[in-house]
Formats: sequence, structure tokens, C-alpha cells
Amino acid sequence: MKKAVFDHQAKSAIIRYCFFVLLLLASTQTFAQTRGKVEVIKDPLVDSLIAKRFTLNSTAGTDAAGYSSYGYRVQFFSGSNRKDAYNAQNRLQQQYPELRTYISYREPNFKVKAGDFRTRLEAEKLVQELRSSFSSIFIISEKINLPKTDPNND
Repeated sequence: MKKAVFDHQAKSAIIRYCFFVLLLLASTQTFAQTRGKVEVIKDPLVDSLIAKRFTLNSTAGTDAAGYSSYGYRVQFFSGSNRKDAYNAQNRLQQQYPELRTYISYREPNFKVKAGDFRTRLEAEKLVQELRSSFSSIFIISEKINLPKTDPNND
């Protein structure tokens, strides 16, 4: 009797094992991916725009005007009065006519900033010069317009 029970258990174990292997093989076939082909449909003007941008960026190395990078500016005025902001800008322009100034408005304050400095040390020099003229002055890190490089300056 024991032999019959053992044979029955062995047969059922073999059947379960075969069923498991069959299930495993079937699942790998269902999850297999086939390689496909992707077709990109685009307007030919896109290629011409990309080429134009590439040529504009390649000429940017010689004349960096209009392009930006991260650097420092000196904020020397912040207040809610527009007239005071423009007066502060004019005062700085009279002292430093070669320095660019920027006025921005974020409700409720006008902020007036000066300079496009690549390093914090350059901005710190201006802060030391302006400290006597303006009371609240500090350095801001933000996107700046790159200053023009002089190829004749060796």
C-alpha cells in the first residue's frame, strides 16, 4: 500500500513540476517584446531653425552681447516708490556711466541693480565704492548679461 501512495505522490509532484515549467515558459513568451520601427514625421522648417540656432550660438563666442550666464549684480535700492527708484538709477548713472543698471518690479517693491559681474570679488569692489552713497546695498547672485570681451586687451 505504501508503494501505491508513494507512486501517486510522485506522479502528482511530477505533474505539478511540469505544469510550473510550462507556466514559466508561457509567461516569458507573453512578456517578450518585439523590436519595432519608429518613424518621425516633422516639418522641414524644424531642421532649418535648428541650423540657424546653431550658427547664432557659434557666433556668440566672438560677440557675447545679448547672451547670459550666472554671475553677480549689486542691488543698491529697494522701495515701493517708482520715482525714487528712477532717481537712484540716475544718481548711479551719473557716477558710473559705463555701468549697466536694471530696474525690476515685484509687487510692491522696485529693485534697482547694477553691473554684470562674473565674480563676487568684482561686485565687492563696487559695493565698497558705493557704500557712502547708498545705505542699503548688497550683492545678488542671478543671471547676468555677459560683458563684451575686448580682443585687443592683452
